[in-house]
Amino acid sequence: MKWLKRIGFAVLSLPFIFIIIFALYEIGGMCINRMATRRQTDRLQRNLEREIPDIHIVNIYSETGNTSGTGNHVDCLSSIIFSTEMQIHEIKSSMSKYYEFDEWSCYVRKREDGNYLFYLNTSAPFANNIEGH
Repeated sequence: MKWLKRIGFAVLSLPFIFIIIFALYEIGGMCINRMATRRQTDRLQRNLEREIPDIHIVNIYSETGNTSGTGNHVDCLSSIIFSTEMQIHEIKSSMSKYYEFDEWSCYVRKREDGNYLFYLNTSAPFANNIEGH
């Protein structure tokens, strides 16, 4: 009779255990995705500072989540606004050893205020995380 109660308790508690494991997995994935975005943004800033001697960083922005608004995926978005005397083709040339410019997920554009925007959007390590829904 004791064994039957233990087995019944184990069977009834399995759904709760699975829900807890799933929640911990999703929370852990969110933390890892955010760390990946932070690491990507820091690396982008270091690469810009390394390759552009007269750079002045105006603004740094990063976001983790569904940045396009379509689908249920998680992106790591990093964008840095900076000023320099270099021309856009020189910036692309010096940064091409780190990044592949495709004008969709990685590009440099000159803004109306004369500053440059470096935009980088990559897939997160846990791309199917709840953070992208």
